[in-house]
Amino acid sequence: MKNLFIFLFLFGVSCTEADTIQTTDLVPEENKEVINQDFQALLDSAGVKGSILIFSENNFYSNDFEWAKTGHLPASTFKIPNSIIALELGVMENDSTVILWDGEAKYLKSWEQDLYFRDAFHASCVPCYQEIARKVGVERMKKFTSELNFGEMIFDSTNLDMFWLEGASLINQFQQISFLKAFNEERLSISKRTHRLMSRLMIIEENEDYILRGKTGWSVQNDQDNCWFVGYIETKDESYYFATNIEPKRQSESSNIGSIRKEVSLKALEILGLINKK
Repeated sequence: MKNLFIFLFLFGVSCTEADTIQTTDLVPEENKEVINQDFQALLDSAGVKGSILIFSENNFYSNDFEWAKTGHLPASTFKIPNSIIALELGVMENDSTVILWDGEAKYLKSWEQDLYFRDAFHASCVPCYQEIARKVGVERMKKFTSELNFGEMIFDSTNLDMFWLEGASLINQFQQISFLKAFNEERLSISKRTHRLMSRLMIIEENEDYILRGKTGWSVQNDQDNCWFVGYIETKDESYYFATNIEPKRQSESSNIGSIRKEVSLKALEILGLINKK
């Protein structure tokens, strides 16, 4: 029970089987699907299974397109649209808005304090985002999740602060990239101010060659860990989008999967020559 509580608050727990979502609207005919066996070698050497999906110059690259079209709970990747909604509605004024600690014990000590919105995002403070969801409310959340076209989010008043953590909500790797691409190209129906604040909020790494933006996620369904790392690399000339979804081959080896999801994603971008890690 303790382990279930840990994963619920850190990453979200799934109670449903993964399902396949149609992606015909996400893969136009001019976008080619290119199998890359080097991606599979990366996952094999890391002891995980799953798919790395990268979009570059009208090509989708992956080791497993069937996996890439299979939906999973978004878990903490939903913090991206949830943050957008909070900023658009003024639930969060900006990235330095303070989210007050309620004084109750949390699983992580780092959550037992007042947090700036930006710190809550990077620390994946689940209670913070549950509070945000409750302030948004069912009707406004339904309106925005529909307009943002972020997978299939299924919820009502009974699970408003849990639907991305457990239940029937699903998103696949193609849909993650479609959403991120629409955001980066400013095609979402949100204000320029929200776009600017979110672009800053999502930065994970920045150097002279590129800016890495994104979010991780981790869920458990039927005792099976499932990990996300989604985002995009922005260089001086181009943006490259990725969505990685992996699981440990053996459940006993799940402890390192949190770091593996980022490592294999960046190595895959290197394989395609899109970045040069020094």
